Amino acid sequence: MLQRLPLALLTVALLAALPAWAQQQAPSPDTPPVVAPSDDPDAAENAPKVPLEEIRRYVAVFNAVKEAYVEPVEDKKLMQSAIRGLLLDLDPHSTYFDKADSEAFDEQANGAYEGIGVELMQQPDRTLLVVSPIDDTPAAKAGIKSGDLITAIDGKPISAEDGMEPLRGVPGSKIVLTIVRDGTPKPFDVPLTRETIRVNSVASRMLEPGYGYVRIKAFQTDTAAEFQRQIDKLQQGGKLRGLVLDLRSNPGGLLLAAVQVADDLLDKGNIVSTRGRMSISDSKFDATPGDRLGGAPVVVLVDAGSASASEVLAGALRDNGRARVVGSRTFGKGSVQTVLPLDNGDSVKLTTARYYTPSGKSIQASGIVPDVVVKPEVADAKPGSVVEQDGQLYITEATLPGHLRGDEEGAAGYAPGDVLDGDAPINAALVELKKVASTARASSDKQLR
Repeated sequence: MLQRLPLALLTVALLAALPAWAQQQAPSPDTPPVVAPSDDPDAAENAPKVPLEEIRRYVAVFNAVKEAYVEPVEDKKLMQSAIRGLLLDLDPHSTYFDKADSEAFDEQANGAYEGIGVELMQQPDRTLLVVSPIDDTPAAKAGIKSGDLITAIDGKPISAEDGMEPLRGVPGSKIVLTIVRDGTPKPFDVPLTRETIRVNSVASRMLEPGYGYVRIKAFQTDTAAEFQRQIDKLQQGGKLRGLVLDLRSNPGGLLLAAVQVADDLLDKGNIVSTRGRMSISDSKFDATPGDRLGGAPVVVLVDAGSASASEVLAGALRDNGRARVVGSRTFGKGSVQTVLPLDNGDSVKLTTARYYTPSGKSIQASGIVPDVVVKPEVADAKPGSVVEQDGQLYITEATLPGHLRGDEEGAAGYAPGDVLDGDAPINAALVELKKVASTARASSDKQLR
């Protein structure tokens, strides 16, 4: 879950205490730390103090590298590496973006960029973890799955400096990814052709007369408006009797987009709240009157690839009694990232808060457990049957190195979720939706008598 805040709002307290060691000179023992200029006259007094001994140690290592490393290292490269290292051990979602990465991040939020169409997370060993492929993109068409590890690009190991950047490129250009997958004994190569990825984040269709289906692939700037259009389209022939809302392998995205979709389906109640160490990280979002479906039942379909903003939406609808959740335990990313733009075009994505569902529960590292559990299909099973794939392991928030500890992490009975592909989970959700709709009609008829 992401939010963008102006630099002045948050970075004063975080950055104002940077002393004069940026000039590459260690202060003498008698020299007091110097506070960087700030628009806030009280920043120097209120900002966190950086231990002078740690600054001296950093400068000593910096100078040692500059003077003794086997090959010359540019100051800029060395400083960028130091900043990346500063964020590396915090948690898996805090990271430093250079200008190119920052622009790519913005493009993905806006729904158009050039690449292969996959949500990734860089691991401490520099491999790229696939959170989920985006529907109808080269990655999805090539069979890349949530939980895959990309270990090389065009036969070259992934560098700390370039990160995900080599995945981007001119549409029509070729790329080969080396993939490591659980259950597959050896790494294997996947050739792809880059495209201009224009992600239409919402799609819809009728499953049966009166029962609609909406698929949200990711939460982008236009997702809420597109969701409204799709709901109105489904109801052109009359009010829906029920809706399946498919959030499988939705990696999340913009918090506000998820909040707006929840608001379209809720008439009242809390949607989500966030809490951090700083008051600016605390927020609460409540629904406004008006349910776009007029109270028609909703079933939310999730799986192990449903993360962040998609978990916010699922939790909000269930906790308010507005929807049943069907599928598999979700990813468990219950933290908020704030993007801090820097004056040189780079930016810092920093975890600043945890989010809480309306019941006050944090799903960090535990995920959302569905009301109705669906198991993945086995290739040789009978059509329509849903069973477990034995021995398959899934990457979740709880398995990521350095993840934030969850309130309910390690609770008895915890088991990671499954990735649910295909139409069988949709059919299972429709069955549950009809049950809810039938119960609602029976209750309504009883009240009329």
